[in-house]
Amino acid sequence: MLYNYLTIAFRNLWKNKVFTGINVAGLALGIAAFVLILEYVGFERSTNEFHRNLPTLYRLLFQTKEGNTYEIVSPAIATAVKQQFGEVSDFCRVSANSPVQGIVSYQDPQSNAPLRSFRESNIAMADSSFFDFFSFPLVAGSGASLRQPNTVAISESAARKYFGQDKAIGKLLTLNNNFGKTPYTVTAVYQDMPANSDLQLDMLFSLKTFANPANLNGNGWAALDRLDAGTYVQTFFRVENSVDAAALEEKINDFKKQVDPRSDEQIRLQPLANMHLGASLNDPYTTYGNLKFVYLLTGIAILILVIAWFNYVNLSTAGSLKRAKEVGVRKVVGANKEQLIGQFLGESVLLNLLGFGLALFLVNTCQKSFNVFVGKPLSLAVFGETNLWIIGVGLLLIGSLASGAYTAFALTSYQPTHVLKGMNGKVGKGAWLRQSLVVFQFSISLVLIIATVVLYRQLQYIQNKDLGMNLEQLLVIQGPAIGPDEKTFDQQKTAFRQQVSQLAYVKDYSSSAGPGSYYAFTANGITRPTPRAGDEKKGYAMMIVDDRYLATYGIKLAAGTNFTPAMCELAWEKSAKVLINETAAKQLGFSNAQEAVGKKINWGQPYEVVGVVNDYHHLSLRQAIDPIIFLPRTENGDLTVRLTANNMQTKMAELERLFKTSYPGNPFDYYFVDERYDRQYEAEKRYSSIFTTASCLAIFIACLGLFGLAMFTAEQRTKEIGVRKVLGASIASIVTLLSKDFLKLVFIAIIIATPIAAYATHQWLQNFAYKIDLSWWMFALAGLLAVVVALITISFQSIRAAMLNPVKSLRAE
Repeated sequence: MLYNYLTIAFRNLWKNKVFTGINVAGLALGIAAFVLILEYVGFERSTNEFHRNLPTLYRLLFQTKEGNTYEIVSPAIATAVKQQFGEVSDFCRVSANSPVQGIVSYQDPQSNAPLRSFRESNIAMADSSFFDFFSFPLVAGSGASLRQPNTVAISESAARKYFGQDKAIGKLLTLNNNFGKTPYTVTAVYQDMPANSDLQLDMLFSLKTFANPANLNGNGWAALDRLDAGTYVQTFFRVENSVDAAALEEKINDFKKQVDPRSDEQIRLQPLANMHLGASLNDPYTTYGNLKFVYLLTGIAILILVIAWFNYVNLSTAGSLKRAKEVGVRKVVGANKEQLIGQFLGESVLLNLLGFGLALFLVNTCQKSFNVFVGKPLSLAVFGETNLWIIGVGLLLIGSLASGAYTAFALTSYQPTHVLKGMNGKVGKGAWLRQSLVVFQFSISLVLIIATVVLYRQLQYIQNKDLGMNLEQLLVIQGPAIGPDEKTFDQQKTAFRQQVSQLAYVKDYSSSAGPGSYYAFTANGITRPTPRAGDEKKGYAMMIVDDRYLATYGIKLAAGTNFTPAMCELAWEKSAKVLINETAAKQLGFSNAQEAVGKKINWGQPYEVVGVVNDYHHLSLRQAIDPIIFLPRTENGDLTVRLTANNMQTKMAELERLFKTSYPGNPFDYYFVDERYDRQYEAEKRYSSIFTTASCLAIFIACLGLFGLAMFTAEQRTKEIGVRKVLGASIASIVTLLSKDFLKLVFIAIIIATPIAAYATHQWLQNFAYKIDLSWWMFALAGLLAVVVALITISFQSIRAAMLNPVKSLRAE
């Protein structure tokens, strides 16, 4: 019996090759898109899940009165909480990258090999408990060795980078950064941290090193034992399994109120399991990933798969007339309803299996390109690491059965006497379902198209908006960190800056950090001499700049004057001069920029406002312009230069030569400011690409079904077309006749999709402080595109049918 069913199924599929091809192609594309996106979702959900102690680990967060959270805190908080609360069995502090970033160097004492140095960004200071907290396997040495100062654990990649095939343990690395030139002994080597880890560190230097004030190099803010010191570490706690985290959090906050009653910030304990995606869409805490994006991708994947299944239902029900007589004959010769349902469901599963096989081929073919697109090392293996394979297989099985069920039950419900007598007019009663599914498919496609248009327009807007500065041809040469001594080092930096400034292709230069990266620091407690209530709690972004910063970046003054070189040499502590931007002037209570010039503001001591800077977008357009206070100082770190546009390769070669001559042993690292600034919009670019791809795929699959339905309709009306042609109907009138019913469905889809897309895109645009306005033409363009694509798809079959010889049409059976 099974062999008979399979034989019949293959014969039917082969007999209707076009319909089979359309179904298999649609299903393959839908399943392939579903599998690829599910890989990404699985990868995101697996992040941090490999840590053995995951259920007992929590991250310490601070939450402001406004509900904002931040994870960077003072290092002394960890020891205070551990001493006060027995429920906390241990803590681990990991510094943020930026305070310790610098140049790491290695000199082999046994050979004359040149100094090997690299600028490292993925490095941190950490407690010795790090490898007890987190499951990063060691391959040599001991993680407990970080209890000793001036020790470092490095990844296998870092070991190969600095030492080649030599044994790393016992080697001496030198870290050159704001804390000076500090030697560290390699005491452990660990496996490279996996891609599905939020912690991505190549080197872990002993935080115990900072317990010695001599190693701080004057940076008292990094002291480990001061609660009022700088905030630069993430703090993790390990608690006992039976501990109620919510109750512990409340107790810690009660303790905090006693220690610092003036602060209105709250401490939050975030489970490490929620650190990547959060507990829910409403989770207010800081995360590394984006749960909304994961849900969005999941929804898109399911919708594309549903569109493919709807194609199968559409084409199967449309073709049911051809199978009606077969059902009637089978019933007459004794086939029962269950047997017929089994046969048709079997055909559905077989068709889905063919689509699944082709989909796996497409996934394998597109995997590398997709991985580059999402920036993740994805593969089908991710399904083995999570339970998503159960969900995926379950959805595919349910969809296969559900998409075939309607056809099976509809076909087996026909009365054999009616069918065999030709009374099959009611067989077409499934037309309403086919029409509904077409409307649904095009509604989804239109929502995606509209979202693509809005995303593209917003991306163009933020990339082309006047930022209040000029970033073209601005190059930042990252400063050196390796030098003989501080005095000689400063002389080298000054000499290099002068050499660069004399180059013919250097139009301007500044030794200040530029836009696109965060500020030097933030501060509050800045007020006018007679402050208003609450002014002391308002925050300000602090920028350290020289007298050439505004000119180099093309930023204009609204009032007053710029810093002078003398002010910058004295620095703000001695010159007592500042610049403020227009937003800061308003927050300080000045009615206009001119009023602020010459006035005093207090920040520990009085400072005179010498000028007001026009507002400019230092960070991305997602957020409003911050109130900024500019502090004068001649920095000798990074150097920003504005270059002329031609022969860039020759210029870079000369700049590298000058740099390496001035700073031997330092790597020549640089970046273009406009490129770094644009990196802030990587998420938007990715969203735009995803929606473009998804909308193209969705409308293509929908049009495959539309093509099949148009072909079926043309076949059903072959005789009618022949009669109309004999009676004098033109090709245009016949094409219109066959197309209008389908176009009506597309117009209904436009009416349904427009409000849905308008609401969704409006909500997304709220993430930006500066955004486009939704315009009617965006929706009209998407609708016109859908109509044109549908018309082209339908017209192909309509014109073909209209041009058929009427003699052949009238002979058709």
